[in-house]
Amino acid sequence: MATRVEMIIETLKANPESKFTARDLAKEFMVRYPDEIAEKQTNPRYDTEEKLIAQLAAEVGGQRTKAAQRACANVATRDKPRPRIYYWEANPDFSALDVSHEELDEPEVDTPLVSQSLSEHDLYPMLIEYLSKDLGLSCLRIDERKSKNSHGNGGNHWLHPDIVALEPLDQGWDEIVRSCVRSGNHSSVRLWSFEVKKHLTKGNVRKYFFQAVSNSSWANFGYLVATGLNSDVEGELQMLASLHGIGVLLLDTDSLFDSQILIPAKERTSVDWQSANRIVAENSDFHHYIEQVGIYNQTGRLIKSAWNK
Repeated sequence: MATRVEMIIETLKANPESKFTARDLAKEFMVRYPDEIAEKQTNPRYDTEEKLIAQLAAEVGGQRTKAAQRACANVATRDKPRPRIYYWEANPDFSALDVSHEELDEPEVDTPLVSQSLSEHDLYPMLIEYLSKDLGLSCLRIDERKSKNSHGNGGNHWLHPDIVALEPLDQGWDEIVRSCVRSGNHSSVRLWSFEVKKHLTKGNVRKYFFQAVSNSSWANFGYLVATGLNSDVEGELQMLASLHGIGVLLLDTDSLFDSQILIPAKERTSVDWQSANRIVAENSDFHHYIEQVGIYNQTGRLIKSAWNK
């Protein structure tokens, strides 16, 4: 039985002139690998073709794509503009080749399929999965219910982001460089903040955007996340983003790894620690987040059990 990594490699190799989205690859898998697909269809969660395609598309992205690229230098992707495109590169850089049979034989683990009826809270684990697997971020959910509310009713209005993340910059650096950065009090991380909404319309776009501005003012990167938007709001978003630096990410709930950054956030070169301290004083989840950021800055270690939940 072929693994997803092998499916990606073999399908692209068999179609050297074609370009695929994750969803396109999923449809090809159904044609090329009927035995594997028939076995997967025995799972009652995939009782329709659409659910099965969405699940297979989700399994293409993240670590499986990276494993396929390490195992075969011909596997190539184009990330911008979104959605991500997969294709066969005829003349790759073979110096990047790192064949690992362990990766090719790695057991397949399903990404949970998400129901069609979603609340904002349903989107949080999906966003964390996308950010961690596709963008390499370490994420945490900030639960506003864990705040002290010491400033009284409304005192924490638009204070908490929904998801926060740490981006390590020094992975792969020589240890002498990492030590030099730490001893010089320079940060080896970037901090991200995400405000999650279901759908953006003319009636709510400014309210939601400025909620993201307020909740994310402390971070290096701030994003408003939505599952979709009306066609008449993109111009407003572009204007607001150019003024305030908040980016916009569209989360594709049917094909998670075809999600796209519609508008990149502008990087703030430093964290507003005064604003961060305000949230730390109120919310235990955010306190834990900053504690883990500090541990990484001091030691260069990510405690895996503390992240992506």
